[in-house]
Amino acid sequence: MTVRVKLTLSYAGFLMLAGALLLATVWVFLLRYVPDQGLIVPGTPLTGIFPTRSNLLHTFAPRAAVVLAFLLVFGLTGGWILAGRMLAPLTRITDAARRAGRGSLSHRIRLTGRRDEFRELSDAFDAMLEQLESHVAEQQRFAANASHELRTPLAISQALLDVARKDPSRVRPELVERLHAVNARAIDLTEALLLMSRGDTFTREPVDLSLIAEEAAETLLPLAEQRRIDLSVTGDAALTRGSPSLLQRMATNLIQNAIVHNHPTNGTVRIHTATDGSTSLLTVENTGNPVAPHLVPTLTEPFQRGTARVRTDEHAGLGLGLAIVKSIVQAHHGALTLQPRPGGGLLVRVRLPRTA
Repeated sequence: MTVRVKLTLSYAGFLMLAGALLLATVWVFLLRYVPDQGLIVPGTPLTGIFPTRSNLLHTFAPRAAVVLAFLLVFGLTGGWILAGRMLAPLTRITDAARRAGRGSLSHRIRLTGRRDEFRELSDAFDAMLEQLESHVAEQQRFAANASHELRTPLAISQALLDVARKDPSRVRPELVERLHAVNARAIDLTEALLLMSRGDTFTREPVDLSLIAEEAAETLLPLAEQRRIDLSVTGDAALTRGSPSLLQRMATNLIQNAIVHNHPTNGTVRIHTATDGSTSLLTVENTGNPVAPHLVPTLTEPFQRGTARVRTDEHAGLGLGLAIVKSIVQAHHGALTLQPRPGGGLLVRVRLPRTA
């Protein structure tokens, strides 16, 4: 049976029970005290009719049966109508769920009226649909961008291989070197995509962000010296729980991004670690070209580049640096904030849960 039929039968059953209890009350508190035989007191005048209990029961029982039958019909009809009105919001939610199952995520219920359980369910379902639509759109955009980025090195490799195949005698070291560089870029891009897809499936252990920052800065120090950028690390111990390799990749991406998007010479990069209550902080601040405020929210999207790179001795970046950082921070239940500096450059703060 459907929920509407069950509610209808419940309404009718309760109404019949209430009617039966009312008739039983009439019998218990009224009819039982009526004598079964008429009493005549000598010396008193006889006026009117004196019904007995049997006469009353003979008259009352058919009417009571009619009343119960009316209550049954009224309960079934009224219960069916009331159940339909009460379940109408659930029908709209079910229709929206069917549309979502067919792939249409743009539909919203937007239930109006008093805020009851159905209204709360409707609002929660609308919020879920909105998040699903946003995630699906983001995944589609990410897949399209990833396909575009992967297609470029593969097409270059195909062209170089075609040249070598047509004239094997003209295979030069620079062609092989270029093919090696293109393949290395494709491998780096694939590894970055795999890293972003890992989610939070990793083993967590205590990690000191200050040590992570120092190690990443030491690794990138030759690049900073080559570009004559002042790189410094300050701060205190900042403990958190997570994957050392992923957090190392996060710090490396932030510092490398700060070095790359900097002045050609005489730029600065400042890395600082600290604690604030229950939060461990990692701050990376760099000089560079001014960043438009409206571009800041897009910097953490895959394959987005906020400013033009000034380096000419390396291949173009993958456009996944800050996107990977955002993915790692979210997997560690942290928060990432980007803020343009008034004089140019960017201030990046990573907040992670602090551990003892």
